[in-house]
Amino acid sequence: MSKRVPEEQYKKTFSFRFHQWLNGTKDPYLDTVELRPQEEPKQTDEDLEQEAKQRIIREERAYNLEHNAQARLFSKLYRYFAVIMCISLALVLLTGVSYLPKFGLMEHPTNNEVPARYIEQGLQETGAINIVTGMILDYRAFDTLGESHVLFIATCTVLILLRVDKKKERESESNNDRVYEPKNDVILQTVAKYLVPFIEIFGIYVILGGHLGPGGGFSGGAICGAGLILYLNAFGFAKTEKFFTGKTYKAMCFGALACYSLAKTYSFFTGANHLHSVIPLGTPGAILSSGLILILDICVGLVVAGTMYTFYVMFRKGDY
Repeated sequence: MSKRVPEEQYKKTFSFRFHQWLNGTKDPYLDTVELRPQEEPKQTDEDLEQEAKQRIIREERAYNLEHNAQARLFSKLYRYFAVIMCISLALVLLTGVSYLPKFGLMEHPTNNEVPARYIEQGLQETGAINIVTGMILDYRAFDTLGESHVLFIATCTVLILLRVDKKKERESESNNDRVYEPKNDVILQTVAKYLVPFIEIFGIYVILGGHLGPGGGFSGGAICGAGLILYLNAFGFAKTEKFFTGKTYKAMCFGALACYSLAKTYSFFTGANHLHSVIPLGTPGAILSSGLILILDICVGLVVAGTMYTFYVMFRKGDY
């Protein structure tokens, strides 16, 4: 047990002096530090007038290019160097492009075994008639999963940055999206009433037929998202939020990404030329074919459609 040192003896120790220096109450070199607040300088009307005149003179000397030789010289040099840098950059890029091989030559570096494998054995290995879909959702499925996650993360960032206070801002008229636009526009609502169902059906058709022809999750999801945006513009948030809210998007997007990850887990471990899978590829050309590509197209389409609609809602209203 340590004994308590008397106060007079403690003041003579190094620890006490160090503690005073640390708190700023005493400096070992300048003795006691003066801790008085600095008084604000008092300016008279003449001082303020003189300061305003000096400010005007400084602004004229700095921003008046007609009477400032240095500023004029700097402006001219800046323009000349900008033009020189642009021309130099263009020459470097054109020189680099001139060394590229001509398009279509067999000696082109892109004409290697990779595209040859996609074209020659893509149908046999993936079961998809659309080679692009087979490449994106089978050979490069891991990369497509990353792109879908990028969309989801971007939407989460927008939700964080543009989200408004639900209790205060939602009740104010400044946040009402129907204030500055025509209410109950008969023409817009009539057109949307007939077009939106066809747009959504066509988007679903593009998603489901991605492994059979042009289309897929990205393009079909964009079409479905455009249909939701049209419906929102015609009927407003009150009707749209009856079937699509923020919770709906989060659940839909999370479920689609989780399903995508679980569905292609075996391919992530075995590589593009994976081992024999128990999932049949089906008959090429049939709707239920291509193994898991149809399911993956649906997952990607859900993510893209929800992301498009959420971006539009957050930039327009800030919440939904």
